[in-house]
Amino acid sequence: MAWIYLIIAGLCEMLGVTFMNWAIHRRTWPLWSAMVIGYSLSFGFLDLALNTLPMGTAYAVWTGIGAAGGVLTGMLFFGESKNWRKLLWVSVILLAVMGLKLIS
Repeated sequence: MAWIYLIIAGLCEMLGVTFMNWAIHRRTWPLWSAMVIGYSLSFGFLDLALNTLPMGTAYAVWTGIGAAGGVLTGMLFFGESKNWRKLLWVSVILLAVMGLKLIS
């Protein structure tokens, strides 16, 4: 169950980053509230995962999901550049996250 909590935490981190980008550009309180909720859920689920998983592994997986998800979200929804090098390095992050899962 801890791994599921950790994945949810990473996805909520992605939501937080997405709403942060929207909030910065549109400056409305519902977007700022959604950002705070996304990050709060992320930290809450990370806390649940840390009850079982080692801190180093959990933190690396959580930040990996958030970082890779942030890059992909930027590419898909915010017009950031889509080139093979960026996708290569996002793949490396995801492979590292999967490797940590396999050895834990």
